[in-house]
Amino acid sequence: MEYFVAQNSVVRTIWGKADTVLFIFAGAAAEFALNKTVDWLYFTGRLPADPLGRLFSTVEYARRIVFADRAGAEQAIDTIAAIHGAVEAKRGQAIPAWAYRDVLYMLIDYSIRAFELLERRLTEPEKAEICAVFCRVGRRMGIPDLPATYAAWRTDRQAHLEQHLVRSAFTTDLYRQYRKHLGPVRYRLLVQGQRLVVPTVVGQELRLGSFSWLRGVVPLYRYAQHTAPFRWLKTSLLPPDYRAQVAALDVAPAPRFHRAA
Repeated sequence: MEYFVAQNSVVRTIWGKADTVLFIFAGAAAEFALNKTVDWLYFTGRLPADPLGRLFSTVEYARRIVFADRAGAEQAIDTIAAIHGAVEAKRGQAIPAWAYRDVLYMLIDYSIRAFELLERRLTEPEKAEICAVFCRVGRRMGIPDLPATYAAWRTDRQAHLEQHLVRSAFTTDLYRQYRKHLGPVRYRLLVQGQRLVVPTVVGQELRLGSFSWLRGVVPLYRYAQHTAPFRWLKTSLLPPDYRAQVAALDVAPAPRFHRAA
């Protein structure tokens, strides 16, 4: 069977572990709030009504693409494109191509940041592999001007961060909705996690602060993540309505084949 993402790809390793995906989720939740086109997510009313559900939906589509065979992945990508096309038709204007690139770039960047926070440093070929996978998704969606290399992506990612972020009334409202739907304790945990993974400019725009007590927990996590008390604690901190969805994010990874030096 032909897969959209190779079975031994580091992308499957990253997206096959709930803890890593939750940090990708946290970073994207922060940057979504600052993006200049966040009004598109407010247009349907789904984002303010259910911000956690909306973001989990995005994560689920990404995971379907990562773990599906080629035909299934391409079908999922085409479904995403059709959903966005319907929203564009309803509003009577097109989502800017750079806004689509912004979302792809978030998935690339936070995949790298989350994995390196919780696991280990990625090699340059592994980072290039992550970039290549998500750019293939973008090309299938018809997104123009995607970078051909990881180095080109890094340059374009920095430009997007400098040009496409703005703190607005949508930012304030979205964080208000995060707090409402998470509750005060889980909301504070979200912010602590965001401090660990967002780029400096995102943290500055959101005024998140730089200190996170979670940084001291990461080494303990690496040692104790598979123990029963740690799993119980993690489950307890999750919103009850999403515990089953988070548990389903864990996928047994295929063996990784190490490249020769």
